[in-house]
Amino acid sequence: MKICIYGAGAIGGYLGVQLARAGADVSLVARGAHLAAMRERGLTLLAGEETHTVHPRCTDNPAELGVQDYIIITLKAHSITGVIEKMQPLLGPHTRIVTAVNGIPYWYFYKHGGQYENSTLESIDPGGRQWREIGAERAIGCIVYPATEIEAPGVIRHVYGNNFPLGEPSGEITSDVQRLADLFVAAGLKAPVLDRIRDEIWLKLWGNVCFNPISALTHATLDVICTDPATRALSRAIMVETQGIAETFGVKFRVDVERRIEGARKVGAHKTSMLQDLERGRPMEIDPLVTVVQEMGRLTGIATPALDSVLAMVTQRARIAGLYDGISAPTDPRALAVA
Repeated sequence: MKICIYGAGAIGGYLGVQLARAGADVSLVARGAHLAAMRERGLTLLAGEETHTVHPRCTDNPAELGVQDYIIITLKAHSITGVIEKMQPLLGPHTRIVTAVNGIPYWYFYKHGGQYENSTLESIDPGGRQWREIGAERAIGCIVYPATEIEAPGVIRHVYGNNFPLGEPSGEITSDVQRLADLFVAAGLKAPVLDRIRDEIWLKLWGNVCFNPISALTHATLDVICTDPATRALSRAIMVETQGIAETFGVKFRVDVERRIEGARKVGAHKTSMLQDLERGRPMEIDPLVTVVQEMGRLTGIATPALDSVLAMVTQRARIAGLYDGISAPTDPRALAVA
């Protein structure tokens, strides 16, 4: 089974080590100092008291790797469109694309049913390029729950978690998704195959859509956001708007708003990924975590005043810092009205 991990950063590197240790034929696409270190010394995973080093094939030129059975995309979602052409040599007639990314994936409305079937979303897939050129029909959904970080070039530290729920857009338990799940389990990971993968996508996004931009604006950690009355109330307002949109698309939430906020509070003094990106001078995932929810609200005719305000502010914050390269979110309240 040939697997390419496209974007072998913290999560991609963690997966690469675990899958290689399980015997998979793993290739990693990376760049810069991280790639150079992996080529020279291998890829090392620090997990608790254990240290594991593997020596998978590593490259910044996907054309060297040939056709793959699975491509696991672990890039930041806003980076995917920029690598579509480089990804083409990896694609064969039976290649599956596993979207291990935050937020709404490009294939969301594939085999969705109803009036939105086969719709594309401009905020995450400008011009529908991912849908057409990678192929929605190739997609397998994947939600990433572990926390990992690059400790040094070529060295990944596992902080917590090993859960990667998987699912076909159609909800079927196909041989492709089952084979992948079995490999993940053999690699010491949890990989439940879900028949409603979109529910799980929204459950994770439910927190990201509010906690991430609020943290980037306030520099507060999760425990502070969820206990301060003002930021907790703002988070709740955005989550209520988001829930209304998701339920319009048939999504079912297995917890309520208060339980979801409490779950985040219990994580403690954790910096969200958006705040970490801001502090490190990296582009923030505004569009796949926030703008896309606004776009889906407009699609359904549901107003999102709380989300609109926070999105306008965090987008401006990112522009000032030179960390925004997504679509242009309107700030004029008249432009935010749903026609």
